[in-house]
Amino acid sequence: MDRQALQERFGLNGESPAIKQVVDKVMQIAKTDITVLLQGESGTGKDVTARAIHSISDRKNADLVIVNCGAIPEGIIESELFGHEKGAFTGAHEARKGYFEKAHNGTIFLDEIADTPKNIQVKLLRVLENGEFFRVGSSKMYTSDVRIIAATNKDLWEEVNEGNFREDLYYRLDTVKIKLPPLRERQEDVIPIFRKFVTEFSSKYDSVFKGFSDEARELLVSYRWPGNVRELKNVAEQLVVLEKSQFIDKERLQKYLKGRQHQGSADNLPVVAANEQKSGEDKEFKSSAAHDPTLIYRALVEMRTDLSDLKKMLAKFLYSSFSSKEIKALPEAMPRDFDPNDISIYTNKQGEESLGVRSMEPEDDEETDEESVDSFFNDDEIPSIEKAEKFLIQQALKKFEGNRRKASQALGVSERTLYRKLDQYELQ
Repeated sequence: MDRQALQERFGLNGESPAIKQVVDKVMQIAKTDITVLLQGESGTGKDVTARAIHSISDRKNADLVIVNCGAIPEGIIESELFGHEKGAFTGAHEARKGYFEKAHNGTIFLDEIADTPKNIQVKLLRVLENGEFFRVGSSKMYTSDVRIIAATNKDLWEEVNEGNFREDLYYRLDTVKIKLPPLRERQEDVIPIFRKFVTEFSSKYDSVFKGFSDEARELLVSYRWPGNVRELKNVAEQLVVLEKSQFIDKERLQKYLKGRQHQGSADNLPVVAANEQKSGEDKEFKSSAAHDPTLIYRALVEMRTDLSDLKKMLAKFLYSSFSSKEIKALPEAMPRDFDPNDISIYTNKQGEESLGVRSMEPEDDEETDEESVDSFFNDDEIPSIEKAEKFLIQQALKKFEGNRRKASQALGVSERTLYRKLDQYELQ
């Protein structure tokens, strides 16, 4: 089976280099028993890819057992995966096979593998290494010959560093990794995939799709598609059913893109790509999103919402942990000639060095003014999200005298994230 036939059969649609690379790797490893880790955002087609691997493998005549590890309650996941004996627990009226036994000689697809409890990860490692496992309530060892395909929408290595995922299991799963690209990174595939879905739904619902305007077409391509191919498919189906025999313009299309995001999210903003040429019939097409003032206005509205949330968080952080006596002692706002980029290292009373913000004209070596929340946010210019985040980090470090562990806890981020932000804003 060639690449095109595989794509048409399993719906791995697209002509972009990224999706072609995925299909080529699927064809390369399908005939082996090597463990595969599929990594990608929700809606990118991890389940479709797993079905494709199984269907062209030597195990295609056996079962493909699909397990959503994140959907099974922690109390019963061991029984679901490995089975149980009669009387093993309350309600176990008879012996039952688990998913690994059912998948014998076939393939087991462990979706959302990152959400597997730590105590189950140890047992998964044993199955992956030698196929051995115990049913719940049994001392008899069982074996199962299965091919393992795992999938996650998280960064497993990040989960390892956070202590949520076993490192040995990570290395066992990460034999062959296939990264499924999000739709926003292969914009040239949006229109062909959309047309395919429209054709399928028009036939299914006996409807006629009359096409869409150039502006709607541009919006379709520039939209970020946070739900990826799954969201694109849903939009295509809604347009065919609800806008039957209607010509789709930008305003009509926008109704199905807006409202899919949480309030304050910027995901509904189109991707602003400057003069990116398309191939084939789109060759002369160039994105004009970067020159559209309405996009800039929408971005400012989103920023205002985010900034409001950040301001509330900043005020809560600065004042919630102080006593009334301490609040009265807070310093006044600094003069307007304060330079927020003037980051200095000062020595506190205990002789420890800390990051801090100095005024341009300090009165003495021990006392330094700091910009208040009101002064920071009520300036003539609205500060950027980055500037506000930088200011918040500075204030946290100031309050805890440079103690990054306490600062990260107060900010609600990990120490690793704080270190990355310090490097990003050149605060170290």
